[in-house]
Amino acid sequence: MSGEASAPGASPRAPRPGTQKSSGAVTKKGDRGAKERPATVLQPVGEEEPKNPEEYQCTGVLETDFAELCTRSGYTDFPKVVPRPRPHPAFVPSASMSEKTTLDDQRLSGSCSLNSLESKYVFFRPTIQVELEPEDKAVKEIYIRGWKVEERILGIFSKCLPPLSQLQAINLWKVGLTDKTLTTFIALLPLCASTLRKVSLEGNPLPEQSYHKLMALDSTISHLSLRNNNIDDHGAQLLGQALSTLHSGNRTLVSLNLGFNHIGDAGAGYIADGLRLNRALLWLSLAHNRIQDQGALKLAEVLRPFELTHTEVVERRRLLLEKGSQERSRSPSSSRHGDSKAEREKNPLMGVSNAALAEKSDKTPTTKTPKGLGKKKEKSGNGVKKEEKSGSGQSPTQGTPKKEDATKVGKGKVTIPEQKPSKGKGPKTGNKEKRSFLLESELVAEPSEVVSPLLEPVEHREGKVFMPGNKVLLHLNLIRNRITEVGLEGFLATVQHQAQFSKSRSAAKGPVGLLCLSLAKNCFSPQCPPYTMIQELMLPRDPISKAKPREEETTASST
Repeated sequence: MSGEASAPGASPRAPRPGTQKSSGAVTKKGDRGAKERPATVLQPVGEEEPKNPEEYQCTGVLETDFAELCTRSGYTDFPKVVPRPRPHPAFVPSASMSEKTTLDDQRLSGSCSLNSLESKYVFFRPTIQVELEPEDKAVKEIYIRGWKVEERILGIFSKCLPPLSQLQAINLWKVGLTDKTLTTFIALLPLCASTLRKVSLEGNPLPEQSYHKLMALDSTISHLSLRNNNIDDHGAQLLGQALSTLHSGNRTLVSLNLGFNHIGDAGAGYIADGLRLNRALLWLSLAHNRIQDQGALKLAEVLRPFELTHTEVVERRRLLLEKGSQERSRSPSSSRHGDSKAEREKNPLMGVSNAALAEKSDKTPTTKTPKGLGKKKEKSGNGVKKEEKSGSGQSPTQGTPKKEDATKVGKGKVTIPEQKPSKGKGPKTGNKEKRSFLLESELVAEPSEVVSPLLEPVEHREGKVFMPGNKVLLHLNLIRNRITEVGLEGFLATVQHQAQFSKSRSAAKGPVGLLCLSLAKNCFSPQCPPYTMIQELMLPRDPISKAKPREEETTASST
């Protein structure tokens, strides 16, 4: 009997049913040990065989790879990989609806009486839901909801996610992330396929609010959702600095969702500061926060011409001097094909505007020899080196300055700069233009050549320098905040300026400002004059409202 009681202690893998049937007090202690032992056994098993997960070669099938790696790491019960459930089709009532209801009620009552407690709650068991491509059934999106993702699970993901060549999105909802596990998660993102562009971390409040690490300069994330994370003004400050600072800025993030957080006026001001020099973000949601009039006025201010601070003016002058010195250092090398002295003598007479230079460069055919192009490059480079304010001022379009820089740097590659403007000129909407800019920036070998927004054309008034404002942001959502008519006046001035700006540039080559502005459910009457005027001005700009009459026309013509 004593030998049987000690067997469970000596061998943790001994069958427990035999040990539980022992007699006396020893059986109760053994029973308690048998119940507590599985939780303590899982950790040493993963530590005893750390090389097993490394030896496994992933096949690219997430279900197989995740199960095998979990088993090798010592997990006996782990989440299953299942397809994401589709919404049920809309219910269509029929003549026999009453009969179907009674049958369904009978089946439901019968199933409830037959099912066990475990099968009733199988819906709530942890799973990894995946969205599959319809053609080849490759994993496109991953959804993890409602169970804690630990460090070891992230280690398994770092092995089984990189082989997924078509992975586009990772969604983690209430998975108990910490600042440490977030750092581990960010480290595995570069290992994944280059198609991964969307990350959603909702319902994961962090003590240090280190979400800004997802927006680092080397980040490739284009769409980021951080809803319901208790982000306050401090977290908004970190996110605003990640959007842009005086010397750097994020150039890949296209949409940012900060809804259902605790951002107030100060936090909105930090986000507005990040928008001053950011020329990549197209879509921003600050819905369901605590923003009042002061924060709303700061957001509205950066979307129309705003005054540069003293620090920004100093940095702008430094950039102008640096760009001029770079052009002077490049000009001798560009004149090796022709008579450099004769061309330099002609340069003072070539002080034409940048618009004329852009037209000349657009008219040059692609079949011209590099020698002829080199001469034109030299002329434009020497003639505008003192007027780079206007030369670099086309950064909202992101087409003309890149073409000049590319032609000056790569003289031999004549066809590449000729192809880039065709991409920038084709689309008319700001959204498509920004996508084309992202594609162009991926083709450029040196990202340092991207023109700083501080080099945009400025306006001088009474000794102050004014920038044209952020015209790249297309969508701003401020629903359910605490904005009154005072904040509305600021947005009314912004919308009026952007509407006038877009009319003055009928053949606009760049972004023209907001296309959608959501201000409903705030602390003002929907019938107040500022809100009514904003809606009237935004109605012809909203692409959704433009599409509705077209749909009505097509339906009317078909009927």
